[in-house]
Formats: sequence, structure tokens, C-alpha cells
Amino acid sequence: MATYKELRERALADPAVRTEYERLNREEFALLDAMLAARREAGLSQADVAARMGTKAPAITRLERALATGQHSPSVDTLRKYAAACGKTLVISFA
Repeated sequence: MATYKELRERALADPAVRTEYERLNREEFALLDAMLAARREAGLSQADVAARMGTKAPAITRLERALATGQHSPSVDTLRKYAAACGKTLVISFA
């Protein structure tokens, strides 16, 4: 049985898959940048955001790390809560 890493490497060997993977990662990095900027602008630590969201700091660490590594995309509900915790409103649009 192949590991996740082996399957990922095999999939990324296909140029079309690699192009799409890189496109998605750019979007996730942009999302992470926006989240971190909102947190910094609000002067909040991960622990502060976690408390406002009703969770623990490690959950926020995992959320931000998952976006940085492209391993997980948060739900709209999670993004809405994160934005509210930072005093922001989540806005989603299609361009």
C-alpha cells in the first residue's frame, strides 16, 4: 500500500495535476496571508483567536499550519468564526 507522500509524488508527476495543485496552493496561501493579516491587525495571538472562537490555541495553530502546507482547507463556518474573532466579516466572491 502506497503512502500519502508516494501517491502525491506520483500524482504531481502529471503536468496537468501539478498545475492545478500549484494553483490551489496559491489560493490557500492567499487565504492564509489574509487570515494572518486580520489577526495581526486585531493585535491577537493564536490563543486570543482560539478563545474568541470557543476553541483551544492548538486548533488555531493546526488551522494556520494546514493552510501553509496545503493539507487542509477550512470550512466556510470556520473561516466565518475566525474572521469574527478578528473583528472582521468573511466575504467570498467569484471573479
